[in-house]
Amino acid sequence: MKRKNIVGTFSLILLGVIFGAILVSGFGWVKPGYADIQIGATRPPVESIDAQAEAFNNAFVQVAEKVTPSIVQITVVTTVKNKLPEEFHFFFPFKDDIPREQQGGGSGIIISEDGYILTNNHVVEDAKQVTVTLHDKRQYDAEIVGTDPLTDLAVIKIDANNLPVAYLGDSDKIKVGQWVMAIGNPLSLASTVTAGIISAKSRNINIIRDQYGVENFIQTDAAINPGNSGGALVDLTGAVIGINTAIATNGMTQSYIGYGFAIPINLAKSVAKDLIENGKVSRGYIGVSISEVDAQTAKAIGLKEPKGVLVQDIVKGGAAEKADIREGDVILKIDDKEVNQPNELQSYVATKRAGTEVKLTIFRNGKEIEKYVTLKARDEDKSSKAKTVSKKDKSSKEKEITEFTFEELGFTVRNMSSSELKDYNVENGVLITNVKRFSKAYNQRIGEGLVITAADKKEIHNVSELKSIIENKKGQAVLLKLVDSEGNSRLVGLEIPK
Repeated sequence: MKRKNIVGTFSLILLGVIFGAILVSGFGWVKPGYADIQIGATRPPVESIDAQAEAFNNAFVQVAEKVTPSIVQITVVTTVKNKLPEEFHFFFPFKDDIPREQQGGGSGIIISEDGYILTNNHVVEDAKQVTVTLHDKRQYDAEIVGTDPLTDLAVIKIDANNLPVAYLGDSDKIKVGQWVMAIGNPLSLASTVTAGIISAKSRNINIIRDQYGVENFIQTDAAINPGNSGGALVDLTGAVIGINTAIATNGMTQSYIGYGFAIPINLAKSVAKDLIENGKVSRGYIGVSISEVDAQTAKAIGLKEPKGVLVQDIVKGGAAEKADIREGDVILKIDDKEVNQPNELQSYVATKRAGTEVKLTIFRNGKEIEKYVTLKARDEDKSSKAKTVSKKDKSSKEKEITEFTFEELGFTVRNMSSSELKDYNVENGVLITNVKRFSKAYNQRIGEGLVITAADKKEIHNVSELKSIIENKKGQAVLLKLVDSEGNSRLVGLEIPK
């Protein structure tokens, strides 16, 4: 009996030793409790952040905290018509253009404590119902105060007080490469913040389908997606420098693929003031058609370098004509501010009301001169363009050459009949009948069917006159005036090989 007890005791001890070995072994037959598991490292890779790096990081945090409450979410209801496919007309002959309601939206920026909100025109355009959701989730019905399709801006109003107002900065001071943040409500996700840099300024992306449309966008790589429209582009002081408006897309998903575009806040402030005060924009116009100055045109005009904007045409009876601005002038500055792109001049003028006087610094005939122009409203301008009136007797005898090909330039011209001159509504000129692909003329957008009415600021009546001018400008450049079949004219420089 005693021996059995000893054997039993020894057996129990042996089992305990075996069980303990299993417990600490790697077989995993007995698992420890969750409290005993160590997940992740015990210390961060960088225990203390450099002071400058921490300050830089905190700048983004502080801007997000301060600015986000002044950004609202806008929801709109519009009515659209669904056009039935042709094959369904037999079954539904009276149900074409079926109207249906559609919901969309975007973002907005609170610009006054009593409820004025700045957004894009395309966000609220044709809306029958507009609802605003604040950062604290309060909702209000909104009314549209005014819209400006030419800048894609709008102002709406909600009945509220003591709202957090955004600080509107100075977009003229922004620099390419500086950090910015885009704040809005993309893809229906409220209060989203993204960061990037200013990639470029003064972008014209041709989304406003109107000859008087104003495009002078700030380009950024801060992520902007559908729903961001009308939201804020801010710098690291929290100042709003732009209104997020457009994105570069892949054409299929319509989502962000690298760049977004914002309207400069200086232009937006001017438009917002007019809309709040008058419900519309009383914008002033110079009354000119303008284009960029390229290297060949600069050489033809006598500029040392391509700069300024070239006056292509003058609106008859407009502000420019009254101030003696002439076709072929180059506008270098407006109010002492340099302008080198048409949209830069356009954007600046768009901030001015009709009746405002601006100073233009102009290059003409090798000299810089100043002209003061009192801007006029567009509806005061006559729509007809200034026409070229020939001071030379059309019956002057033409020389023998009736057609000629400028081989080194890549185009052919011929004399015009009286009926052709009448068709083009010009008093004089030679017709371009052929342009060689990738030639000097082709690269300057000189095309077949255009009429050359002037060269080197001299009227052209026949091929011989044009040939003589071009031969005398070898190694230089000549300024040509071109007119198309619709009566539209433009000036273009063409460099002449030696």
